[in-house]
Amino acid sequence: MNTSLDILIVDDDPQMRSALEATVRQLGCQVTMATNGEEALQKLHKQNFDLVISDMRMPVMNGEELLRAIHETYKNLPVVMVTAYGTINQAVEAMRLGAYDFITKPFSFEDIEGLLSRINKKTVSNSTTSVSSNNEVKKLSKDSVAIVTNDNSMKELLEIITHVASSSASVLIQGESGTGKELIAKLLHSANRTVTGPFVAVNCAALPENLLESELFGHEKGSFTGASQTRIGKFEQADGGTLLLDEITEMPLSLQAKLLRVLQEREIDRVGGSKPIPVQVRIVATTNRPMEEFVKKGEFREDLYYRLNVIPIYIPALRDRKNDIKLLAEYFVKRFSEGEITRLDTTLVNEIEAYNWPGNIRELQNACERAVLLSSAGGGFSKTLEAKHFFMKQASKQSTLASNIEIKAGLSVADGEKLLIFETLKATSNNRTKAAELLGISIRTLRNKLHEYGQVVDSTEGTESDNLS
Repeated sequence: MNTSLDILIVDDDPQMRSALEATVRQLGCQVTMATNGEEALQKLHKQNFDLVISDMRMPVMNGEELLRAIHETYKNLPVVMVTAYGTINQAVEAMRLGAYDFITKPFSFEDIEGLLSRINKKTVSNSTTSVSSNNEVKKLSKDSVAIVTNDNSMKELLEIITHVASSSASVLIQGESGTGKELIAKLLHSANRTVTGPFVAVNCAALPENLLESELFGHEKGSFTGASQTRIGKFEQADGGTLLLDEITEMPLSLQAKLLRVLQEREIDRVGGSKPIPVQVRIVATTNRPMEEFVKKGEFREDLYYRLNVIPIYIPALRDRKNDIKLLAEYFVKRFSEGEITRLDTTLVNEIEAYNWPGNIRELQNACERAVLLSSAGGGFSKTLEAKHFFMKQASKQSTLASNIEIKAGLSVADGEKLLIFETLKATSNNRTKAAELLGISIRTLRNKLHEYGQVVDSTEGTESDNLS
């Protein structure tokens, strides 16, 4: 690595100081040491540095206090915080306060090398955030990914994304189905000015276990029956960029162990391969289920959970963003009508704000698209969209269809289960993702049940709609 950075390392733990010093010196940097925040400030007054690497927990003056002091006097000096799993929330707060990045203990040589490489090519600027004059559409501008919101919790979430976008740390996005988890993942990718590779998404629930490993890691020609040629997996496709692992809780335990190794070693093994392949990929995982429960049940590895949950992001449900319902509806209606419809009827606004939106933004988006189509059925658009076009009552009924199926006495439990599944699929127009949500089971479980019933299963269920906002 060709660099001559002058680095100030601040840590009260002599072993950690020594480990960091040895690593950065091996990378060709000059190193100065300090044991606490006050000593660090004294050295900053006497010498210019290109980077400060500081622990979070220290006596006399902790890492957060040091960060504040540095930013008051040395505004352009990048500060990287070192944290353990137990202080991740503090690290995220430090990013909001202006820390350039953070690394977690234990860290690898490659972690530090990647960090210093990003510092050398630093192009991140506060100008990456553009806010419209009415403060309702926030946009991180690289690929014009927009989030439509006027909700304070969402604005705070966007501030966090702005500060952590350039980090290589793994991100775990949690939220109900339809809240826009994939859009947030794309936002993280597009806001990273240092990224060189693509955004690649894979739905862990959409593929059978025997295909998911090959999809993620690739395979060599002849490695199994049907492997007629070498295939590049999603990790290699996303090299230098971002890999979205959608519905991560559906990943089998056997693959979880291999994913953990990738996060630790930054290399993958193709199925049937003879040597590891290095990859530099930022992992963003999403789930609409409570991860902690899966960990407690032993269905998800605890060590992998901590590796993924370095930067936790929780997306609120639309029912908890009441101020955004009208705003989002106006946004979608304007988009689908190409600007022809300019306002929503007062009765309509009252109805959509009173509705619970169990399908969240995806459901609202679909309702707006349908309403715009219906409003133009007579030819041309009215300037005002009315409540009758939304079918709010029908939408409310549809969300409870699966629970209203008549199960008659005399049916076995197995036959009752089969009837419930088929009727729910019928009610959702054979939308397996929606049917699984209504039934309270995973897509993988639904697929296995359909296999039992002799149904042909299409393993192409996609990730969340790219159009979610």
